[in-house]
Amino acid sequence: MLPILSILPLAQTPPAPQEILQIQEVRPLPGQLDNISVFNSNSPELVLQEGILLSTFPPDGKRFPAAHLNFPFQGRFDIFAHHIARATSPEDLRTLYQGVIVYNPGDRPVKLDVLQAASYLSQPDAPFIELPPQVDNSNSNIHAGPGSRAVNDVLRGKRQPEFPPQLIIPPGKSEMLMNHPIPVRELKPPLNGRSTLMRLRSDGKIYVASLAMFAKTDAAGKERSPNLAEWQNLLENSNVSGPRDRTPTPPQMREGQVIYGRVAGVAMGSQWRANLTDNPTDNTAVSHLTIPQPGTAFSYPLSTLPRGMLGTNQVQSARMLVRYPDTAYSAHGNYGIEYNLSLPLHNSTARNQTVTVTFQTPIKTDKLAAGGLTFLEPAAPQTFFRGTVRVRYTDDNKVPQTRYVHLVQRRGQQGEPLVKLQMQAGEKRLVEVDFIYPPDASPPQVLTVKTQEN
Repeated sequence: MLPILSILPLAQTPPAPQEILQIQEVRPLPGQLDNISVFNSNSPELVLQEGILLSTFPPDGKRFPAAHLNFPFQGRFDIFAHHIARATSPEDLRTLYQGVIVYNPGDRPVKLDVLQAASYLSQPDAPFIELPPQVDNSNSNIHAGPGSRAVNDVLRGKRQPEFPPQLIIPPGKSEMLMNHPIPVRELKPPLNGRSTLMRLRSDGKIYVASLAMFAKTDAAGKERSPNLAEWQNLLENSNVSGPRDRTPTPPQMREGQVIYGRVAGVAMGSQWRANLTDNPTDNTAVSHLTIPQPGTAFSYPLSTLPRGMLGTNQVQSARMLVRYPDTAYSAHGNYGIEYNLSLPLHNSTARNQTVTVTFQTPIKTDKLAAGGLTFLEPAAPQTFFRGTVRVRYTDDNKVPQTRYVHLVQRRGQQGEPLVKLQMQAGEKRLVEVDFIYPPDASPPQVLTVKTQEN
């Protein structure tokens, strides 16, 4: 008797991604970053040792002068911070605290206004969950990761209740602007992260530092948050935190692997405003953006960086005003920077046209291959963007619309249209796209305008 053979289903191997070349024009993004300073605390990303994450305090009287960059803030400025805590052993499950301390060196009180502010943990506030490529976020309840959630709040002009609307800093004194935990004890694995974005305004000169310290214990052996005196002692006597991230590739090196590095310093630029028109450099030109010919498209790159300029020869990375020597030379990725893009679309043809505006993540390259952008079908598994985009436009029924859409895009993903318009012959229609570039994203992306074939 022949043996009975069990028939098992064969494991399905996912198809290899196919490169899709879209022949189209890629235009440099008009405009530029503003001159608002950004305190950018992102190195080390993984924090295992107490110490200074970023200090712009004067070095005088400090035990480790090189850990202090001596950069005062006054007027409008931002604070961005993104750090991860991980238990070094199963026995050491102490909570890591991140503190932001501000110091008034002057002889009169300084008023610090907290305009917008948000800070979230990966767990439990904003876990990295699987989401569809495009989800309506009108109710502000869709997010994947703390960076996605924090920038969504600030885009909407919010300030979390735990941040005061205003802080008065006495002359010659310091105050804590932030004293937040990054707990790992109840997590498996014991790993957690925190993303923070604040927009601030001071009426006098202040210095700022971002610090890392493990929780203290009270008389009963329970954890407590560090107090102001303990933070001040750490600031004055500690060196930079560790472990240090990979040293970045110097900008003059054009060959071999590029290491962008993590940012720890003060960057220039909080916002990039752009009016996308036919002649963006000519102020006397008619202010409109002629839609592409039917069946064609053009794109504007977002958050370009060295070796990722998409043929435009444009680097949008914010430049560093001061930085630690082993950290990024520029704020590559523009985490926390707001893009405000206006598209005054004009159908100059004599026929009605269907026009789409789409957010996309092409393959990163410096030069365009054969005059276009390259995508993957299916997209690669790596997530390259997760965050909320606001779109404002007048729909085909002449009704003004404001939509918040949460996007998740993988490497090489072509994306779904944010807006689809039926434009009449000769019609003009304004579309505005706003977003804050979220932490945990990988640049560059593009905004593509396409006219469908008739």
